[in-house]
Amino acid sequence: MQEPLSKRARRRITRRLIPFLFIVYIICFLDRVNVTYANLEMTRDLNFTSETYGFGAGIFFIGYFVLEIPGTMLVERWSARGWIARIMISWGVLATCMGFIHTAGQFYAVRFLLGAAEAGFFPGIIVYLSHWFRDEDRAKAVALFMAAVPIANIVGSPISGLLLGVNWLGLAGWRWLFIVEGGPAIIFGVVTIFYLTDRPSQAAWLSEDEREWLVEELRIERQRKSEARSLTVLESLRHRGVIVLAVAYFFIITSSLGLNLWLPTIVKSISGLTNFQVTLVSALPYCFGLIAMIGLGWSSDRTKERRWHTVAPMLVAFVGLVLSTLVSSNPFLAIAMFCVAAAGLFSYFPSFWALPTGFLSGSAAAASIGLINSVGNLGGFVGPFVVGFVKEATKSFTGGVLYLAGSALVAAVLVLMLRKEDCVLTEG
Repeated sequence: MQEPLSKRARRRITRRLIPFLFIVYIICFLDRVNVTYANLEMTRDLNFTSETYGFGAGIFFIGYFVLEIPGTMLVERWSARGWIARIMISWGVLATCMGFIHTAGQFYAVRFLLGAAEAGFFPGIIVYLSHWFRDEDRAKAVALFMAAVPIANIVGSPISGLLLGVNWLGLAGWRWLFIVEGGPAIIFGVVTIFYLTDRPSQAAWLSEDEREWLVEELRIERQRKSEARSLTVLESLRHRGVIVLAVAYFFIITSSLGLNLWLPTIVKSISGLTNFQVTLVSALPYCFGLIAMIGLGWSSDRTKERRWHTVAPMLVAFVGLVLSTLVSSNPFLAIAMFCVAAAGLFSYFPSFWALPTGFLSGSAAAASIGLINSVGNLGGFVGPFVVGFVKEATKSFTGGVLYLAGSALVAAVLVLMLRKEDCVLTEG
C-alpha cells in the first residue's frame, strides 16, 4: 500500500531538518552554558566573587535582548540559513575568546558580545520551523529540536568535566573548555549555508508532489489566520496574548536559567564531590527534563491543548525547587528534587512556543516571537544575578533557589491569564 502523501512529506521534512537543527542547537547551548562548568575553577583562578560570576553569566542576555527582534525579522524576510550561519560563526569566535579572559571587565564584555552574536538564533529557528511544519505538527517539531537543550547538558557535563582536568600549553582546563567548544560552531556555521533550505518552494530534496502539498497546506493555514485575526507587526507587538507570553517567559527563563547556570556549583556545595563527579551528577536532572519534554510535546499535539501543557510543568518546577531547599542537608534527596524541577523547567518548551505561532503568522509572528524571546531572556540575566547576589549576602543558596521557585509559580499564573482563543489551534 502506498504511503499517504502527507505522511511521506512530513517524515522527509523531519528527517532532513530536525537532526541538523538539533545538532546546531546543542553546539549553541554548550557555548552559552559551558560557563557553568568553567565556574568550578574559573572564579577561583580569577578571584571572582559569586556576585561577579552571576552578573557575568547573566549579562549575556542583555546583549541577546538588543538584537533579538531584528534578527528574527531577518529570518522571516531575508534568509534563515544566511542569518543562522552568521550567528554561528560569530558566536564560535567569541566563545573561543572566553578562554583568554583575565579580568571581570573582559568577562563581562565577552559575555555581552556573545549574547549579541547569538541574538535571533532561537526565535529564528522557531520562525523557521513555522515555514516547514503545520500548527498541528509544530509542538512535536519544537520538542525534537529543543531536546538539544537537556542533551547538551547531558553530553556537555562529562566533556566539560574532563576538560577541566587538563593543562595544555600552560593553560588551565577551564580555558580549554571554551576554546575547544567554540570551534564546532564555526564549522557548522559554514555547513549551514549549504545544507539548509529557506522555504519549501526551494526544496529540491522534496518530490514535486510533496513540495506542492506542503506549500498549499501552509498557504491555507496563513490565509485562515489572516482572516481570523489580521494583525500588522505593530499590532501583534501590542496584542494582549503576546504581552502576557513575554512577561510569563521572563519568569520562566529567570527560573530555568537561574538553575541551569548555578546547578554545578550548588551540587558541589551540598555534596563535596570532585569536579568530574559534579559534572556527572549535574547531568541527571537533564535526563529527566529530556524525557518530560518529548512526552509533553507529543501529548500537546495529540490533545491540541497548549495552556495546561505549559502551566503544569511550571507548577512541577515550583514544587521541585521548594522541596530542594527543604532537603538540602541530604544531597541525594536534594538532587532528586532538582530532577523533578528540571522535568518541569524543560517540558513546557514545546507547548509554550506553539502558542504564539498558533494565532499569528508571517512577519507578525516573527516580530512577536522575537519580542517574547528577547523580553523573556532578560530573565536569563536576572535569575543568575539574584542567585549570586543572595549567595554572596547570605552565604547560602537557599534564598536564591526559593526566588527561582517563586518565578516558576508566577509564570504559571501568567499563562493561565491567557484568553482561551489564544491557546487553541485555529479551526479550519
